[in-house]
Amino acid sequence: MTTVPTRAPQRAAETMSQNGGGRRRRKRPRNGERPNWLAGLTSVFWLAIVMVPIYWIVITSFKSQSRYYLENPFAPPSEPTLANYRMVIEADFVQYFINSVITTVGAVVPTVIVSFMAAYAIVRGGRSRLLRWTNSLFLMGLAIPLQATIIPVYLIIIQLGLYDSLVALMLPSIAFAIPLSVLVLSNFIRDVPKELFDSMRLDGATESGMLWRLAFPLTRPAVVTVTIYNALQIWNGFLLPLILTQSPDKRTLPLALASFQGQYSINVPAVLASVVLTTLPILILYVVGRRQLLSGLTVGFGK
Repeated sequence: MTTVPTRAPQRAAETMSQNGGGRRRRKRPRNGERPNWLAGLTSVFWLAIVMVPIYWIVITSFKSQSRYYLENPFAPPSEPTLANYRMVIEADFVQYFINSVITTVGAVVPTVIVSFMAAYAIVRGGRSRLLRWTNSLFLMGLAIPLQATIIPVYLIIIQLGLYDSLVALMLPSIAFAIPLSVLVLSNFIRDVPKELFDSMRLDGATESGMLWRLAFPLTRPAVVTVTIYNALQIWNGFLLPLILTQSPDKRTLPLALASFQGQYSINVPAVLASVVLTTLPILILYVVGRRQLLSGLTVGFGK
């Protein structure tokens, strides 16, 4: 009697050998990466370091001066009060706030417009020697710190008759903000496909039309990023208002905050209330342009 050999045991043996002797392999993540627990714990630790001082500033600003020395510094106020904010607002805070707004807007708007037009000219006219020299000049401006030129700037402002005015704060702020703005915007404009410019040129568009109807909408995240960054730097600027202004009615918020801290150095809750009011406008600006800012900062990382 003839027996027909079966292949079932052989197939089972091959399957067992392929599976490592019947042992199941652990499934790895599809992307092949493991969770980085150390980085996560470090991020949480760093977030706590950043948030604890902010928490202390906010809750202390709602405490009275007498309660501040009696209660736990990190405990919420048992009797919240707005007297500190009222005291700060009555101490010409509105005037200082208006000065900061005028200085920031008056410096940021020309900076963004001039930088965007210069970046477009550098990218689209890259073969011109004059434009290449201009780009090199802008890059050289990144290596010159404000502190090294404060005395020449002071003498130039006096010669122009602009000392102790808000214009004296705007002009140097524009000059020192343009180099970095041109560098950032030119990199974004360079990423716009050349075919789009050629297509618009065939349709009869001028350079001005391509600048504002093509390049500007496609680089809007970069424009928002540059705007918020420059507004933050100018809003928090302390050296220029300290050197180029003298009258109390020309003070900006950082300079007024320093004088307010010297005037009410014992009243810690009032000083912290002024800090909160000074920070609020920048926080609101960040919340409004947060999406555009993040997209502008992260664009290109996926390429």
